[in-house]
Amino acid sequence: MNNPLYSFIDLFAGVGGIRLAFTRNGCSCVFSSEWDVHSQKTYQKNFGELPYGDITKIEAADVPDHDILTGGFPCQPFSTIGKREGFSHPTQGTLFYDIARIIKEKKPSVFLLENVAGLYSHDSGETFKVIKKTLEKELGYWVDDKILDSADFGVPQHRKRVYIVGFRKDLSPNKNFQFDWPKKEQNKVGIGQFVEKGISGYTISKHLQGSYIFKKDDGRPQIIDTDSNIQVKTLVSTYHKIQRLTGTFVRDGETGLRLLSENECKAIMGFPEYFEFPVSRTQMYRQMGNSVAVPVVEKVAAQIVKQLARLHEAQAKYKLKTA
Repeated sequence: MNNPLYSFIDLFAGVGGIRLAFTRNGCSCVFSSEWDVHSQKTYQKNFGELPYGDITKIEAADVPDHDILTGGFPCQPFSTIGKREGFSHPTQGTLFYDIARIIKEKKPSVFLLENVAGLYSHDSGETFKVIKKTLEKELGYWVDDKILDSADFGVPQHRKRVYIVGFRKDLSPNKNFQFDWPKKEQNKVGIGQFVEKGISGYTISKHLQGSYIFKKDDGRPQIIDTDSNIQVKTLVSTYHKIQRLTGTFVRDGETGLRLLSENECKAIMGFPEYFEFPVSRTQMYRQMGNSVAVPVVEKVAAQIVKQLARLHEAQAKYKLKTA
C-alpha cells in the first residue's frame, strides 16, 4: 500500500475480518497472529501472508512498531485462572495478558478490542473490571466501550459485540475523553436479497426435518427465502451442527430445506464475495461464526482514523506554538 495512513497489527486474527476493515480505511497491516491452522490457511489464501502462531510464545519486543493494535480476544475468567496458578498479575495465564504485555512494550497510539456482549457480565462483571483497570490505570489509555449490533450497520444479521477503544493518554489531555462511535444507520438491510436459489449440497434430510427441525410448532428454527426482509440470528461457530433453537435455514434445495451457503454466510458477515475459503465446509462455518462483522469494524476503524488524525494535528499545532 502506498503511503498508508497508519500501521496496525492483527492479533487473534481469525480469517482477517478486522484486517479487511482497517485496510479499507487506508491502514497497513505490519504483523498478524492466529494459532488455528485452518484459519491460518484461509488468511494466507486471501492476504498472501501466513500469520504467526501462538501469541503466548511471541516476544513483545519482536512485534513490529505500530500505530494501532487490534484483536478479538477470547473471553476467559481472570479470577479462577489467576488464583489457581498463583500469578502475580490478575490477567496472567489468559490471552488478554498477551495483549496487555504487547501494549506495554510497543505503546501503540490506539487499540481496538472486540469481544462477545457477555463480556460485561462474565464472572459477575469481574473480567471486564480487570480489563478496564489494566488498560486505563496500568497501561495509560483513555478507554471507551460500547455494544454495537451489526444489524444497525448495514449487515443482514443481529450480532451484538463489545468494542473497546483506547487512545494513549499523552495524545489527549482531556480527562473527559469520549470516542466518536459511528452512528446507527436508519435503514436495515434484509437477508432476502442475498439468498441464493437452486443450491445443492447443503440439504437437510427429510428425516431430520421431521424428527428434529420441525418436531415442535414453536416458530423455530428461523427459516428464510428470497422474500425475507429480516436480519438473521447470530451466526455461531457451531452452525454446522444444525441447532434448531439458534440456527437459520433456507427454504431451498433438494429437500426443501438447506443450510446457509458460503456466499450467504459471507453476506451475513459482510465479507466480499471474492473472499476464499480453501477449507472444508465445517471449517468455513466455524471461521465465519468466529469472525467479526466487517462493516461494523470498518465504520469503527474510520472513526479511529479520523480521531487519531485530529489528535496528531492538534499535537503538531501545540508544538509549533511552544517552539
